Amino acid sequence: MKLTTAAVSALVLVLAGCSGNAADTGAGSAPVVDGATFTLGLSSDPGALDPQMGAGTSLFTVTQFAYDPLVSVDGKSGEIQSALAKSWQVQDKTVTLTLNDGITCADGAKLTASAVADNLNFVANPKNASPFLGVFYPNGAKAAGDDASGKVTITLAEPAPFVLNGLGNLPIVCPSGLADRKTLQKATSGTGPYKLVEAAPGDHYTYEVRDGYTWGPNGATTATKGTPKTVVVKVVQNETTAANLLISGGLSAAEIIGPDAQRLKKAGLFSAGIPALVGEQWYNHAAGRVTSDPKVRMALTQALDLAQLRKVVTSGQGTAATTLAANAPVACPGDSVKSALPATDPAAAAKLLDEAGWVKGAGGVRAKGGKPLKVTLLYQNNLGSGGDAGAELAVRQWKAIGVDAVAHAQSETTLTSTIFGAGDWDVSWVSLNVSSPDQLVPFLSGPAAPKGTNFAAIQDADYDKAVTAAKALPGTEGCKAWLDAESGLIAKASIVPFASKNVLMFGKAARFDIPGQLAPTSIRMLAK
Repeated sequence: MKLTTAAVSALVLVLAGCSGNAADTGAGSAPVVDGATFTLGLSSDPGALDPQMGAGTSLFTVTQFAYDPLVSVDGKSGEIQSALAKSWQVQDKTVTLTLNDGITCADGAKLTASAVADNLNFVANPKNASPFLGVFYPNGAKAAGDDASGKVTITLAEPAPFVLNGLGNLPIVCPSGLADRKTLQKATSGTGPYKLVEAAPGDHYTYEVRDGYTWGPNGATTATKGTPKTVVVKVVQNETTAANLLISGGLSAAEIIGPDAQRLKKAGLFSAGIPALVGEQWYNHAAGRVTSDPKVRMALTQALDLAQLRKVVTSGQGTAATTLAANAPVACPGDSVKSALPATDPAAAAKLLDEAGWVKGAGGVRAKGGKPLKVTLLYQNNLGSGGDAGAELAVRQWKAIGVDAVAHAQSETTLTSTIFGAGDWDVSWVSLNVSSPDQLVPFLSGPAAPKGTNFAAIQDADYDKAVTAAKALPGTEGCKAWLDAESGLIAKASIVPFASKNVLMFGKAARFDIPGQLAPTSIRMLAK
């Protein structure tokens, strides 16, 4: 996903809706303290800070400190709760939300219903190319605000069964930021619990707490004892370095995916878990790429021992993927993967390549028309040593069937720029993490990047038809249709989800919740 423009998910992006099940390992017994500094380690720099123009994990994480959504989603029950809006109603194609009283921006301005409507209409305008359009805000929706009543009315162009879940992930910008969006690149203009006071791109970002903040998720406030006075977000690309800083107290929190998580557990650090897809393989379907051929995509999939790959990538801590929208609370629980995922069969993979005209030549590398069958795998560098070993395994198994394969690790910023920009890639490991299947639609259909968020250029009429049928059903009544739509893509090897894991964010002298992403109002600083 264009995580710096996506996944959501994404890579979580982020994108949204993970549950945060705190695993108290002893830190929770310490008393909370006021006036402390919370230092969060991120594996990638968030880049430009406009919260509505990027959906990358790092940007989405820092966005939560300075901006609020209209509603929040309980990480365990999935219940819609208050945030900027104190009440809401969905009736047919009309969504009505009433804002909380007394909401102010960090610059002191009042947040009005018309300003909220301006936010929604900005995202809704395709010319603005917000990656949230169609993901967190329905295509064709129109918003209007009544400042006297504090009501925001959204008129939908078509049914949107999980519209409130999407609004729970859409940050709202204050009037000053809307008036001059260029200022949002390096500064913040929001109603959130913190305000950015210093930006040193590539190194750190410093936020200061806002007094008088009372409209957080389900009524959360910054007046709660133990709320940090200052938050420093520090860019630490190497996961082992981040783990060392956690143990020494140089960081208060960091997400650790690889094997370093085991020694942090043994050290007794606090942790909160994020169920997430960590292994999701995509192919570039664009014309001119070798992976535009469905036989090549299927062959590359069948050549892999996905169970072994899952074990290596997750350092033995992963489980099989079950759905594409996997973040708890999962809107459509079930299993769209197991029965659809192509089985490992190197012999069948080699036969498919023969049928596609890729013939083995000198050195065992296949070629067609004098062109070698060369494939480049891109993966994000935050997977740690497990990711490196997994990429090496995939390359080795592809070479065994005659593919000239190479793998390159890239930072989140570089990877997303590649798949959403130049498009010079064949296979990528990009994990889109969302909680409802409708949020995936723009990544699995529609305009290809750079004109849209469909970075893999997938065009599948069967999926499009299934989505139309699913959207026509209210809420979870359409879940079977949504899961069937996913299964169809997986069976064709258009997308290959192969690993899930309870990804852990560790804390030192701090505890917190992760209902989708780190919740700033849940952070409590502890006596050391």
